[in-house]
Amino acid sequence: MQEPKFELDYDRFDSASEGLREALTSTGNGYFCTRGTAEWEDMSPIHYPGTYVHGIYNRETTIMGGRPVLNEDLVNVSNWLVLKLRIEGQDAVRLDNVDVLSYRHTYDIRLATVMRELRFRDRFGRETTLRSRRFVSMAHSHQAGIEWTLVPENWSGQIEVVSALDGRVTNQIVARYRQLEGRHLDPVSPRTFGTETIALRVQTRQSDIYVAEAARTRVFRGEGYDDGPVEVDRSLYQMEDYIQQVLCFDVEEGRPTRVEKMVSLFTSRDNAITEALAASGRHVLRYPDFAAAYAEHEAAWDELWDICDVRLPSEPRAHLLLRLHVAHVLQVCSRHTARHDVGVPARGLNGEAYRGHVFWDEMYIYPFLNLRMPEVTRSLLLYRYRRLSEAQAAAEEAGYRGAMFPWQSGSDGTEETQAVHLNPLSGQWDPDLSRNQRHVNAAIFYNVWRFLQATDDTEFLADYGAELMLEIARFWASTAHFNPERERYEIHGVMGPDEFHERHPGASEDGLRNNAYTNVMVAWIMATVPSVLDSLSASRRSALLAQLAVTDEELHTWDDMSRRMFVPFHEGVISQFEGYDELEELDWEHYRAAYPNIQRLDRILRAEGEDPNRFKMAKQADTVMLFFLFDDDELHATFERLGYPYDQELARRTIEYYDQRTSHGSTLSHVTFAGVLADIHPPSSWERFMVALESDVSDIQGGTTKEGIHMGVMSGTLDLLQSSFVGARVYKGVLLFRPRLVDRLDGVSFSIRFRGTPLRVRIVGNELTVLAQPEGFHGPVRVGLDGQVCELGAGESCVFTLPSQEPSMS
Repeated sequence: MQEPKFELDYDRFDSASEGLREALTSTGNGYFCTRGTAEWEDMSPIHYPGTYVHGIYNRETTIMGGRPVLNEDLVNVSNWLVLKLRIEGQDAVRLDNVDVLSYRHTYDIRLATVMRELRFRDRFGRETTLRSRRFVSMAHSHQAGIEWTLVPENWSGQIEVVSALDGRVTNQIVARYRQLEGRHLDPVSPRTFGTETIALRVQTRQSDIYVAEAARTRVFRGEGYDDGPVEVDRSLYQMEDYIQQVLCFDVEEGRPTRVEKMVSLFTSRDNAITEALAASGRHVLRYPDFAAAYAEHEAAWDELWDICDVRLPSEPRAHLLLRLHVAHVLQVCSRHTARHDVGVPARGLNGEAYRGHVFWDEMYIYPFLNLRMPEVTRSLLLYRYRRLSEAQAAAEEAGYRGAMFPWQSGSDGTEETQAVHLNPLSGQWDPDLSRNQRHVNAAIFYNVWRFLQATDDTEFLADYGAELMLEIARFWASTAHFNPERERYEIHGVMGPDEFHERHPGASEDGLRNNAYTNVMVAWIMATVPSVLDSLSASRRSALLAQLAVTDEELHTWDDMSRRMFVPFHEGVISQFEGYDELEELDWEHYRAAYPNIQRLDRILRAEGEDPNRFKMAKQADTVMLFFLFDDDELHATFERLGYPYDQELARRTIEYYDQRTSHGSTLSHVTFAGVLADIHPPSSWERFMVALESDVSDIQGGTTKEGIHMGVMSGTLDLLQSSFVGARVYKGVLLFRPRLVDRLDGVSFSIRFRGTPLRVRIVGNELTVLAQPEGFHGPVRVGLDGQVCELGAGESCVFTLPSQEPSMS
């Protein structure tokens, strides 16, 4: 059976949708990423040719209302795309100065390649076809290429192709940030490397990082790849922050001509170079032609798809979008990423939303990587470890112990969250208290633990992970206080994942009392610490406890907290925080009728003069997160240790209660609810899954995706299929499966790597098969389903019969 094509295909130009399309059709390789902007278009309200490199941040200060506002951004670096066509000395062709006869914009998901085909008629009646193909190499992290094929259909004559590198760029795609300083680059120097190659070096204004690009441009007759380049007349123009070559040559009616632009990009943070500009020039001179470079790129993607492909042939739309999400995750997190000191920007590398900062979204991103490319997760966790001293300093400054990681992290691990943020509905700058989302610390602990379960990487635990985890546990112990009346530990002054509630109504102090998600996570952390210590050798455990000066008294307190954290309840459900039951009910029907989109109810209410803190509502899953992150048996054990009752009905009541009061202002919320509803209400679970899959490609938040894709939802949907629907979870060293929505999953298959051993998982009918692939076999692993466990050696498989389930159709 022939493999279906996996493409995004747009058959007409739509100026209103171009920003979204540019984000969705970006090309990247885990080192740098470039938006899918047409090469011939300049930055404008319609087009935004952004390129972003992992870890390239810069800080600038804006004076607002007489007050300095500091912001650190992921930098939009020099635009390497620039290729422009001039016919017989006329202005460069753009979509708005010719008659467009036909237009197609296609994104090859499998090879992360953006293509356009444009037929146009200029004002002199000349008709021309221009085909463009572009990639950022997955084979070589610094390489990219553009290929143009030009066909003059009813004319012959002279054309000029402008090939340029443009350093005159700023950060300005996010409208609400435009009042903040967006200039991050200073010019340094342009230069040439021979007759065919131009280069440009710029420098970030505060962080002093050099970014260099070099471009080699050649022209070939015909569409084949056998002929050598055509001799062309070249002229050079350069400024401090811009350099271009103009290639002049003749074309003949009906005869194709190819233009190739091969590009290299280096920064001064790269390894094994003496200087970025010299490296970019040296490398681009060595690059092969477009066809050979593209073949290497294709081979690299073939290998990645062998490891990371997710197939769901019974659901074609879901299958397409799952693959799109795989492609985007790998453009941000690949093996190239593992060579650098970087985290995962919540909005990827193809936009500037959230200023390119690293949040808790890692929690949704790592599960997919853990079971496929754990070396990438390992590197991304080291981003946190390398910033441990900054987190320790932040905790001390705030009066705590241990390590307090920031809600928004960038270059050095300091808190990057703004003190104010713009409400686009009211036009007002409101206080931003989101830095009180200290649950990011719990997320880091959780991420390390899940990574260890999937990989059994005891070296990482001994060298880095245990130290991180102990310092996070110490932080939580220092934030808690013991309430003798309740005989329970409490945590005040924090926010949960629901950002609508920043403080109690009418309160002067920031934060909430006893956010349930935070308190239960802390109880679980404290209960997990002994397992962390037991996984270390005796000598390493002793050395680490001595290094951190962890006392027996502290260990006793942590154990006591694991048994006596306070968890609020009301009306038979877990309260989001203490006092939630005293809030007012919101008139949901009124707001749904009054506004086309109520996802950001906080902005709506504040624009009406209301305080969101007064109402029983949530931006996204908060308390419900507990049922998403932990299996039923894990959560039952945590609540039992705390002395609270726990059963399936508590889960059902709590999930249904908050489902009625959540606006899903974060795309992560759809992922979470899809996961927790898989057992409770399968039809609704699948519906939320499809909403999450569509959230970026259909831009369900009304314009945010053009500012950068949502990494958490893209990777989260992949994990939904893997963990919530197929039910793959690691428990006590066994990879267990508990499939749900089985009638939707016929034919699903994917590869994973569990503790070093590659496995192939597939569901056909009522059977789940797990095969230990002999290639790359590391050692026997145990897998199980419904109480049945088997051990797999190389080439062995285990077939499980799935228990009968109610159909998931409505």
